Amino acid sequence: MADQVANYTEDSIRSLDWKEHIRLRPGMYIGKLGDGSAQDDGIYVLVKEVIDNSIDEHMMGFGKTIDVKVSELKVEVRDYGRGIPLGKVVDCVSKINTGGKYDSGAFQKSVGLNGVGTKAVNALSTYFKVQSYRDGKTKVAEFERGEVKNDADETTSSGRNGTLIVFKPDETIFKNYHFIPQYLDDLIWNYCFLNAGLTINFNGVKYHSEKGLYDLLSRKTDVDSLRYPIIHLRGEDIEIALSHTNQYGEDYYSFVNGQYTTQGGTHQAALREALVKTVREFYNKNFDATDVRASIVGAIAVRVQEPVFESQTKTKLGSQNVAPDGPTMRTFVNEFVKKALDDFLHKNPKTAEALQKRILQSERERKEIAGIKKLANERARKANLHNKKLRDCRIHLDDGNKVDDDLKNATTLFITEGDSASGSITKSRNVQTQAVFSLRGKPLNCYGQTKKVVYENEEFNLLQHALNIEDGLEGLRYDKIVIATDADVDGMHIRLLLLTYFLQFFPDLVRRGHVYILETPLFRVRNKKETIYCYSDIERQKAIEKLGNKPEITRFKGLGEISPDEFKGFIGADMRLEPIILRKDTSISDILKFYMGKNTPDRQGFIIDNLRVEKDIAEEAV
Repeated sequence: MADQVANYTEDSIRSLDWKEHIRLRPGMYIGKLGDGSAQDDGIYVLVKEVIDNSIDEHMMGFGKTIDVKVSELKVEVRDYGRGIPLGKVVDCVSKINTGGKYDSGAFQKSVGLNGVGTKAVNALSTYFKVQSYRDGKTKVAEFERGEVKNDADETTSSGRNGTLIVFKPDETIFKNYHFIPQYLDDLIWNYCFLNAGLTINFNGVKYHSEKGLYDLLSRKTDVDSLRYPIIHLRGEDIEIALSHTNQYGEDYYSFVNGQYTTQGGTHQAALREALVKTVREFYNKNFDATDVRASIVGAIAVRVQEPVFESQTKTKLGSQNVAPDGPTMRTFVNEFVKKALDDFLHKNPKTAEALQKRILQSERERKEIAGIKKLANERARKANLHNKKLRDCRIHLDDGNKVDDDLKNATTLFITEGDSASGSITKSRNVQTQAVFSLRGKPLNCYGQTKKVVYENEEFNLLQHALNIEDGLEGLRYDKIVIATDADVDGMHIRLLLLTYFLQFFPDLVRRGHVYILETPLFRVRNKKETIYCYSDIERQKAIEKLGNKPEITRFKGLGEISPDEFKGFIGADMRLEPIILRKDTSISDILKFYMGKNTPDRQGFIIDNLRVEKDIAEEAV
């Protein structure tokens, strides 16, 4: 330390240029990196940053169509807006704080206001191309990791006005990355829902919406579970859609200037408050707020001037006002909901009656389990003090369990079964951000049960408290919930029982992309010089061919067999996770009924038809 202090001179001070700083600290610009298994991983942020510029052009009235192509490693976005002014093409993608959005007359209510987006994409790509078409001329520039490789002269062109961006994310930064089609599908649909009338051609498929947030809820929600038709309200710079379902929890989709604010913010908080206030006044009854919001599914989109987000990735709105000299967000949303929703309920008495019945049902259910809930909470408090089920991460332990959003985005909870598996993960985890919850035996099959069972069952009750999701996802303590079980029949069964628990009582956890399966290697192939871990039989064969000379092959049968030193590599920066994704046509009630219900003949037929899978697993084990 003394030498470091002594050597602190002018030579110790460095000034990084724009691309060096982005590449050295990418998290400041695009959030977490990841391999694409999470919906908010950096590679999707890169895609968003480019499409956002095209959306802003559309919002200004230029271009009704955007073409998007995403292959395994390359992204192309072509819009038909005004096109970047040709003399500024290079500057707009390579000079920080350069762009057209500082001119409020040109971009009144834009998403990207800081002149950073495409520069970050450029710096974090092994190949980046920008081409602008404008008034019969075109200009092309190509880059490699932010360095200009081709700054071509302007030429004549017959192409329609607009901008083309092509890029390949840098594999040295986004290791083993891959685009998950469902995530891109959701991203494209959200743009269309928020810009009714816009058409996006994504990999040759047309995406288009006419009813905005109404279409969004129709697509995101199991229609059969709705207690009444979707309420759709539109006003100047605000749009809302909502309904109640038969499922547990609250589920919101919130947007600002076309940006999906996955962590909510002032606009979402204002909507939750306004709904309770308006419902109480309409029915002239002081309903408990939790009863009004229980089982609600809602969406809100607002347009504001100069939005303030709590991070560069814009996942949470911090703006207190809708404009520098305008009303507060709380007042703006409250006044709109109070008038629009009240008017709607008066004009639609059947919907008003169905809404009231759902609230009264929630009220009854809450009172029925009040006593059990109190005892369960007391048991959970004692368990947290006296047992070792939850080995928490230091982020939570050091700050009294209150974590800001950026830190929460880095946290993971592994759910394991058995002492050996939990012991291996506990010893090899990153204690700063990774926690471990140890199950005792197989969880209860909770299909068809009411939420009462969550409080009566010790394992479920303690898991619920570890996650802090008793009253919804607002307090969720971990960004990733990773089911880590053995790759055998018992492990698969435990995995299925846990997924049933989440889908039955906390479906929002799955819908919002928080639940994953940990992939651990099935084989270790090694010789004296090299060790290769293989996650499939195909990888094993390739490893054998590479190493040759009859390498030693180990088949891992359980997590407890993997040493802590080895495990560090499987749950570190290169951790392989399989996200649990619900397709748009997936009905939670139907899928739970099929896999966990009493339809034995149907399930037996399914297993028989898919015996090939079991056969493949058996062959791998040989």
